[in-house]
Amino acid sequence: MLAMSITADTAIPFLKMHGLGNDFVVVDARAQDFAVTPAMAKGIAHRQFGVGFDQLTVISDGAGDAHLTFYNADGSTSAACGNATRCIARHLIVESGKQELHLTTDRGDLYARDAGNGLTSVNMGTPQLDWQDIPLSEDTDTLELPIEGGPTATGMGNPHCTFFVEDAEVIPLEEFGPRYEHHPLYPQRTNVQVAQVTGPDRIRMRVWERGVGVTLASGSSSCATAVAAARRGLTGRKVQIDLDGGTLWIDWAEDGVWMTGETMHVFNGTFTRQFLESLE
Repeated sequence: MLAMSITADTAIPFLKMHGLGNDFVVVDARAQDFAVTPAMAKGIAHRQFGVGFDQLTVISDGAGDAHLTFYNADGSTSAACGNATRCIARHLIVESGKQELHLTTDRGDLYARDAGNGLTSVNMGTPQLDWQDIPLSEDTDTLELPIEGGPTATGMGNPHCTFFVEDAEVIPLEEFGPRYEHHPLYPQRTNVQVAQVTGPDRIRMRVWERGVGVTLASGSSSCATAVAAARRGLTGRKVQIDLDGGTLWIDWAEDGVWMTGETMHVFNGTFTRQFLESLE
């Protein structure tokens, strides 16, 4: 997997990647200028008039091996995106030949490593469990929020609201997700998960991502759900998360929450200048 080449007078190159169907457009800005506006992110995200993505990620120079900036499909930004981080970590591992990486994000320093057998692990950092850090709008018990269903609040650099249910398959996420994404307790909106414990240290999870909608997988949501399940005594600290797009393995260790799974580099493409100028 080679680094993206640049044809400055005609096009801007990008990668299309996904982690378990959670898909990303990735632009390498280490050797080119690429300033993202909300309108540009929304335009690229459109699956008919653009490329389509759950998140857009820009790679730039940073204090470590690279800095990552994330944009949602609605043009908003996110401090963290676990599956995108894992995909880009795999790309940079192959590009550099390194087995371990130090990445920086608005979430903070994240570390990644080759887990063998084509798998990539990323340490998503220490979970945020205090109400003001998630953040919530008022002081409340984050283990069981005063919301119908008693969900658990967790911060992973972005806010999460996890509902533990008897059957995750029957929840109408298209209606359920936006109802709680915009709940007054979450001033920055929230990702919403429905999670069903299906066996010892195994969880079936479906997710509504803020600013995106229903997605086939979410790395930060998987980490938040694993933390919430362990806090509630439903599982241990190492769990398997089964999502619509595949499986992630989460380990809430002493040094942070490690997420391990597969990645896929689908294709390389280029944005034409005509397309990008139409989004300004």
